[in-house]
Amino acid sequence: MRRLYSLLVVAALLAGEAAAAEPADWIIRAKYVVTMDGHNRMIEDGAVAIRETRIVGVGPQDDIARRFQAKHTLDKPDAILAPGLIDTHTHAPMSLFRAIADDMRLQDWLNNFIFPAESKNVTPDFVRWGTRLACLEMLLAGITTYTDMYYFEDAEAETARQAGVRGVLGETIIGFPAPDHKTWQEAIAATEKYIQAYQKDDLIIPAVAPHAIYTTPDEALVAAHQLAVKYNVPLLIHLSETQKERDDALTKRNMSPTQVLAKRGVLDGRVVAAHCVWESPEDMDILKQHGTGVAHCPSSNMKLASGVAHVAEMLGKGITVGLGTDGFAGSNDTADLILEMNIAAKLQKVTTMDPTALPAAQVFTMATIGGARVLGLDKEIGSLEEGKRADLITISIAHPNAVPLYNVYSQIAYASKAGDVEDVFINGKQIVSGRKVLTLDAKEIYAKAAQYKQQILNSLER
Repeated sequence: MRRLYSLLVVAALLAGEAAAAEPADWIIRAKYVVTMDGHNRMIEDGAVAIRETRIVGVGPQDDIARRFQAKHTLDKPDAILAPGLIDTHTHAPMSLFRAIADDMRLQDWLNNFIFPAESKNVTPDFVRWGTRLACLEMLLAGITTYTDMYYFEDAEAETARQAGVRGVLGETIIGFPAPDHKTWQEAIAATEKYIQAYQKDDLIIPAVAPHAIYTTPDEALVAAHQLAVKYNVPLLIHLSETQKERDDALTKRNMSPTQVLAKRGVLDGRVVAAHCVWESPEDMDILKQHGTGVAHCPSSNMKLASGVAHVAEMLGKGITVGLGTDGFAGSNDTADLILEMNIAAKLQKVTTMDPTALPAAQVFTMATIGGARVLGLDKEIGSLEEGKRADLITISIAHPNAVPLYNVYSQIAYASKAGDVEDVFINGKQIVSGRKVLTLDAKEIYAKAAQYKQQILNSLER
């Protein structure tokens, strides 16, 4: 009788604990939880609880189990649980132009191959299928947020949202007839409607994207900036990517590209400047003064021989720097931000002749919370913290390239591969499960890409 009474007491206590537990949609457990919070907590045998779109708990597995009762659990004892990766600069629909023209300088690549190919092929349907192909690759590489600059951005926004991917998506403003708008004035008007349509979306952040100072007239740059400020949306721009861009600005304007933007007031507000390879110390001071975020694209800068951005120096000055993959069509060819971490860290070491430059933890910061700061989204994404959006990934460590594991940051930055990403959650929803993308039909995308390949080849022959 006494034993029965004890069992009833235990059962009652357990029932009480279960009743007191907070509800959750998911509990995800892993060998290591890399939070990237303000204390850079690394939790061994940790867990994260998700309710709807938000993270509601982060801590040791036992603590999370006591606090929450979840509808679903995901156990990853041989994995790292980390914030989703953030790509601060790319051109996603250009995935359909992948490797169409390689091994040439930027101006030759743009003027003789990319711009002509775009004028003959880019339509809303092209953008949709190119976006699907890019999102398929990005998701399998652990990218949960990407920053884009292209045409028919409303079609891209619709497609990215259907795929469940978070996007900061900028409509291109350029000074010559583009596939979607024949004048920059038309582009500005259409961009305003696009911003209005998506300004309250929980996945898509609309943006304005004047291409560069050498392709966009000053009045268009100013108009783009005014529009961005009016709606408090990001302004995305290529800046000081090549020596030619800098030399031409100095010759024609007696100012660097960064000084041109500062003088026109374009750097005020939420600005993301891609590349920033040819920035002087004075230019860096301007970026710091304006709070401009920098998207560092190491693979693109290497492949186009644009140079090496002084990232370590920028970070030392307090400039916020993230990582970007750049476009798929000749400037990079992949959406692999884990590879970009590896390359970025090693480039800074070899160019400064300092092996301590841009260490693993710092370059992983650039790919997560640092990228969120560049985009002005660090209150929402970039780290695993209660209250933030539930954007997270698991990276398998059950591979030869992860054994033995001494340092988690070093493992991710120097030894992990995009193919090690196993699961992806965005906004609390599981988008990738065991390397299967749940929101996209890969076979359908590959078939459509093959059709576009033939169309593009035919167009270039004419």
